[in-house]
Amino acid sequence: MLPILYQDDHVVVIHKPAGLLVHRSELDRHETRFAVQLLRDQLGRHVHPAHRLDRGTSGVLVFALDKDGARHLGGQFERQEVSKTYLAVVRGHPAEQGRIDHALTRRRDDAEWVGSRSTDEAQDAITDFRRLATCELPHAVDRYPTSRYALVELTPRTGRRHQIRRHLKHIAHPIIGDATFGKGRHNRLFQELFGCQRMLLACARMQLVHPVNGQPLDLFAPLDGDFARVVDALGWQAALPSAFFTSLYAGAT
Repeated sequence: MLPILYQDDHVVVIHKPAGLLVHRSELDRHETRFAVQLLRDQLGRHVHPAHRLDRGTSGVLVFALDKDGARHLGGQFERQEVSKTYLAVVRGHPAEQGRIDHALTRRRDDAEWVGSRSTDEAQDAITDFRRLATCELPHAVDRYPTSRYALVELTPRTGRRHQIRRHLKHIAHPIIGDATFGKGRHNRLFQELFGCQRMLLACARMQLVHPVNGQPLDLFAPLDGDFARVVDALGWQAALPSAFFTSLYAGAT
């Protein structure tokens, strides 16, 4: 059963676990489990995803329960009217806060149509970040005798594909567990020390407007599983608001 964060007659919001695809993909044609299918079976009705999260990213995932609602919600995302807050564990100690303003070349969907008017030119991309906590572990990785890591809060101001992951790689602070844009040696260290088998990126909060009544929705997906265990092991709980780190961890095994 997918954890439901919010539900009414028009909208349902789930906490998507890491490793779950939102919908079928040609790049993962052998995968048989998708959030769309699981939620449809769980609710016994059709659902329409309003946006997407990478397979490895956990957190807030919004669905409409009818096509009109899907168009309304999708428009909010396209117009960049939705506020999204992500949490990530990264290599190194980034600045206390900053803005990554770095254009990104377009990364297309596997089945995306490419026409005469399409372009592969770099698109403007902006991500704000704030460092929440740091640590230094007595383990040699690369050429250094110790390894530094940080817990970071990120707010993307644009919605480019893999934007946060690519931006953090650009500033030399890749996300732990990111097999595509990260560093394998650091990923393996977290597997060995904490049993962490996932990318440590989560959409922890999302703020948008209800598609029917126009009321603001403030949605939280508390950290759980491997992410929560890493935060706990590194003593970072106090760096997070209680809404981001709750009793969900106590029930994890």
